[in-house]
Amino acid sequence: MNARICVGAWLLTVSAISAAADDGVYPDRVVFGQSAALDGPARALGQNMRLGIRAAFEEANRSGGIAGRRLELISLNDSYEPAEAVINTRALIENHKVFALIGAVGTPPSRAVLPIVNEHQIPYIGPFTGAQFLREAKERFVFNVRASYHQETEMMVERLIADLNVSRIGVLYQDDSFGRAGLRGVVRALKKRELELLASCPYPRNSTIVKKAVLELRAAKPDAVIIVGSYAPAAEFIKWCRHLGFNPVFINISFVGSVALANSLGDWGEGVYVAQVVPFPFATGTPTKVDVVARYNEALLALHESARAGFGSLEGYLVGRLAIHIARRCEVELTRGCFLQEMRKPEPIDLDGFVLKFGEDDNQGSDSVFFTRLTADQQYFPVEVLRRQP
Repeated sequence: MNARICVGAWLLTVSAISAAADDGVYPDRVVFGQSAALDGPARALGQNMRLGIRAAFEEANRSGGIAGRRLELISLNDSYEPAEAVINTRALIENHKVFALIGAVGTPPSRAVLPIVNEHQIPYIGPFTGAQFLREAKERFVFNVRASYHQETEMMVERLIADLNVSRIGVLYQDDSFGRAGLRGVVRALKKRELELLASCPYPRNSTIVKKAVLELRAAKPDAVIIVGSYAPAAEFIKWCRHLGFNPVFINISFVGSVALANSLGDWGEGVYVAQVVPFPFATGTPTKVDVVARYNEALLALHESARAGFGSLEGYLVGRLAIHIARRCEVELTRGCFLQEMRKPEPIDLDGFVLKFGEDDNQGSDSVFFTRLTADQQYFPVEVLRRQP
């Protein structure tokens, strides 16, 4: 009997050691790490990504987590600065020993930490960026949920031309790798149609220094301005344009932070368009055809009864749901190797109506781009066709 007890104890010990063979996987929990902007001018982006991921994790924890293990998220603030993202990423991997990185925010931070991701061969799940370099087949540890900036800008140019007969297009862009990625996408889409960009003006990251861009773009007289930036400078730019009587069609890339943009613009925002890469997130108003939106709203309220739905937190929720779905395929034998292998399988992943599909050389799950329009009372509604402001 004593021998059997000893053998049983030894097997339990081996099982526990096996379960914790990879960093971040313990008998009672699985730990993920996030470096994102949680303060500063882009704080709403990181805060909403974290909110959505936490809603997905807590929803899963209520139904048993991953084979009885709770999902935990450690979030560190990088203020949307690449150097801080590097420090945080090393701390999450080397000190906090996380299983995977999830929900990073922005192109410049992602570019800065990518060498660390490859060095440690750690999953990098659902970064909040459409940058093309993260979508190259050689990036074996990166898994994108959202459509790329090239796809967004292609759709923007297509709709501006087809719906509004607009070809005189200018660009306001953040002067870094993110802004230039969006700018390249616009130029590429125009060149495909044998058109040229009318004007482009940069502004510094983490600033609202846009007055020079306002004056230069107003002088160029575009019929539409595509904005590749975050909500604070985008709102400042639009308000100054309106104040000066310069009223082209304003259309923002999805990274802008839609709810924060609406709040910043107030009644200056009527008629402003925002491209989106997730379905319409609001439970009230326009009915949704995607069941995941109802699940998201329920999970958000369960996490915090005063939480407000939005595009950013829905994206975080979808990213969290993807991580949970793949981890549950591995169940008890959860390792990074299993996770990476399962993520690369070509079978569609149906997240209650929002379908993702990856492959051996395809690390982007969704190609969907939607459009929304802002009203004077700071509400969004989905649109199929772009129209000029009355």
